[in-house]
Amino acid sequence: MFRTGPRNLITDVAGLSVGNAADARLKSGVTVVLCQEPAVAGFQVLGGAPGTRETDLLEPHNSITAVHAVVLSGGSAFGLDAASGVQATLREKNIGVEVGGFRVPIVPAAILFDLHNGGDKNWGRYPPYRELGYAAAQAADIDFPLGTVGAGTGALTCGLKGGLGSASTVLDSGVTIGALAAVNPMGSVTVGRSRHFWAAPFEIGDEFGGLGYPDRMPEDARKIELKFRGTPIGTRAEGGGTTIAVIATDAMLTKAAAKRLAIAAHDGFVRAIWPTHTPADGDLVFALATGKSGIELSFEAAIDLYAAAGATMARAISRGVHAATPADGDLFPVWSSR
Repeated sequence: MFRTGPRNLITDVAGLSVGNAADARLKSGVTVVLCQEPAVAGFQVLGGAPGTRETDLLEPHNSITAVHAVVLSGGSAFGLDAASGVQATLREKNIGVEVGGFRVPIVPAAILFDLHNGGDKNWGRYPPYRELGYAAAQAADIDFPLGTVGAGTGALTCGLKGGLGSASTVLDSGVTIGALAAVNPMGSVTVGRSRHFWAAPFEIGDEFGGLGYPDRMPEDARKIELKFRGTPIGTRAEGGGTTIAVIATDAMLTKAAAKRLAIAAHDGFVRAIWPTHTPADGDLVFALATGKSGIELSFEAAIDLYAAAGATMARAISRGVHAATPADGDLFPVWSSR
């Protein structure tokens, strides 16, 4: 039923490009999704500790129907500055909603907590995220790397480095759906301490190792472990987590349907991370519908789209951790070393 797009990236959805920028010393960065034309957008928060900018306008009952970009950033609340840098790039290109003779770029943003990850956060008076946002927007392209890049640069999971992941799916209807995730949860993406990913049933080919599930579930599979619990950093779930993501399609959707798409994509969090949506996670999904396929979905086809949203998101989350690479000062190892 499902196959990947040609890149197996969110940019298989026509009308989108992705840019990344990071600071290795900081162990943090920014990822931006740029819309070639304004895209119908929605969002859903299910984590207990979100950090956001310009999300209220995405609710179906509010006036703005489309956005020009969305931003995923490290840096906790400091990272919300990244959207200003993306706005600057768009303003230079005269892109935005016309209001009273001015063009205002609409750039919602979400952040994850990567302050306590071994990076040097002594940045002085102002955090660097505005400039990182500008650099990420300038670098936007249809091809981009995964793993320890952009908003995934300083990401951590329970026991492993996190990262930036992406995946795509082409449905029988001809619609394409893509996911992008900065994976930094309190929970684990692997079954216990094994190399097997929770999202294994949804893997296409060997995109994150091809290992499937273990022959027998390990004893620690059901154990609730959280990032930093039992480590030298502390005995409590200090520092927070968060997986922030984008689900996108080239189908034609209303604003309400885009919100439903964001809700459905959270199923991928549940399939890929244990536990997820905790009080210490700020889990959020943005949804974008470019409409480039020109396809309006029937009720039955919409069910397929929402099912694919969860599966594609689960794959993107796993691919982000699978692709992580080691760096000096890391607190946790990468998946490939397990």
